[in-house]
Amino acid sequence: MNLLFTNIKELVQVRETSIDFLSGKEMNILPTIKNAFLLVENGLISDFGIMKNCPKTKFKTIDATGKLVLPSWCDSHTHLVYADSREDEFVDRINGLSYEKIAENGGGILNSAKKLQETSEKDLYNQSKVRLEEIISLGTGAVEIKSGYGLAKDAELKMLRVIKKLKSNYPIEIKATFLGAHAVPMEYKNNKKGYIKMLIDDVLPVIDKENLADFIDIFCETNYFSAEDTNQILQAGLKLGLVGKIHVNQFTSIGGIQVAVNNNVLSVDHLEKINDEDIETLKGTQTIPVSLPNCSYFLNIPYTPARKMIDLGLPLALASDYNPGSTPSGNMNFVVSGACIKMLMTPKEVINAATINGAYAMKLQKKVGSITKGKLANLILTHKISSYNFIPYSFGNNCIEKVFLKGKEILK
Repeated sequence: MNLLFTNIKELVQVRETSIDFLSGKEMNILPTIKNAFLLVENGLISDFGIMKNCPKTKFKTIDATGKLVLPSWCDSHTHLVYADSREDEFVDRINGLSYEKIAENGGGILNSAKKLQETSEKDLYNQSKVRLEEIISLGTGAVEIKSGYGLAKDAELKMLRVIKKLKSNYPIEIKATFLGAHAVPMEYKNNKKGYIKMLIDDVLPVIDKENLADFIDIFCETNYFSAEDTNQILQAGLKLGLVGKIHVNQFTSIGGIQVAVNNNVLSVDHLEKINDEDIETLKGTQTIPVSLPNCSYFLNIPYTPARKMIDLGLPLALASDYNPGSTPSGNMNFVVSGACIKMLMTPKEVINAATINGAYAMKLQKKVGSITKGKLANLILTHKISSYNFIPYSFGNNCIEKVFLKGKEILK
């Protein structure tokens, strides 16, 4: 697709050369060009600059007077393939039950697993594509999707095959993650080692054979999987070329960060309960922390201490955690607003965290996440707004006029 944007009020997240991720003070630097043009050829960004240097072309032209153009959101942590919602548990929490107590009563992840096991692959795909189309319309141009609501061999593989089909049928960049170790199913309640053995011996070989996953994940948390369990599963994944991305420090700190770094995982996600030792462990590594503020908002739990982490020099990505239990929304616009309001990140920091750093957390930083020549033209065109600060400021409002994937407008 060939396209020319002209008279762009401000072209945001402009990087002359591709970078991996931003850390510390770098996160508060957001390069832009005012009164700009952007040229798209064959679905890729081919040129950009100030309007006086705009080339003459017969390409379709979009006049962006008064509007901003920025790279689409990169959401590196979702569970959007699931069967049915869990609004009854939402009411239970309002009535005083904790997330952990709901899980103890057979709700939570186990509830989703039961529903998913009973849902056909066709129905699961049809439910999931609606959610995928929704987040695309909200500006997401790259997304990671996890399994983890199957908790049985066939059901986990069903989820991963649905993700693979979504990847084939939609222009958005999709990465798949195997999260079999999301919870211990009831039939293995007193045999967690047996469940882990089944995941490693029975499920991983099929994933490898059918090329169903890019990453492997574990919920490293008290009453779920220990640091030792996490290490075992990460090691098994690495043998098949699956890089780790782990849930860790959501409710407690149990040594998962140290295991993650020792296994060179790509990202550590949640981190609501990160401590000073964990922060020191992450410094200077290639492992990026990922914060999920919508989860904290919905569960009314502490937020990742982003301000402290960034001030101490760490990088940070933002993601939605879209799932039926703790974050039933994939709206990255609300994520960046929440990160500003509740985590005291600046608008520059949240845009960096939700674009280039999010891309790195999916190993997609060479393809998306910034306005850089040769990258995919996955773009957001805003309505007429005063500045990029308005995007997180106007929480709950939709600042997006049009979305483009590989240079093609995605009709809502």
